Amino acid sequence: MADDIMQLEGWLAPLLDRLTDGERRKLAIDVARDLRRENAASIRAQHGPEGEAWAPRKNPLREQRGQLRKRNAQRLFAKLAGAKHLRAQTVGGDAVVAFTGRTERIARVHHFGLRDSVKPGGPEYDYPARPLLGISDDFTKRLQDRLLAHLAGD
Repeated sequence: MADDIMQLEGWLAPLLDRLTDGERRKLAIDVARDLRRENAASIRAQHGPEGEAWAPRKNPLREQRGQLRKRNAQRLFAKLAGAKHLRAQTVGGDAVVAFTGRTERIARVHHFGLRDSVKPGGPEYDYPARPLLGISDDFTKRLQDRLLAHLAGD
């Protein structure tokens, strides 16, 4: 994916240099909003940006009395895809989609599959990697078409 971004950046740079700062900023926020919308949809669908399914939740543990705990079939990261946590913005003319606040740490742990405590002061767990943010090939193609249309004056 990093190679795709570098290739896209090399293709975009000369075209974006032709735009004014205001046009570049407006285009960047539109791209960031579209990317945020696409990543939020993939989070809600429980798969990564490229369409790969996430590892399922860990099996429920037995309670003290030996009974299985009942767990609703809840989606992973149910609230993480909301606009409160997943923000689209521009920073210095660049389109940025990122998690904010405490959710940034939680998202980083799950995105990269790091080791973290389950709750403050609780046991640590090696979380499986569940990619949350990224740019799909489909989005890259749509972005190229959108930029060409914008530069053509549509």
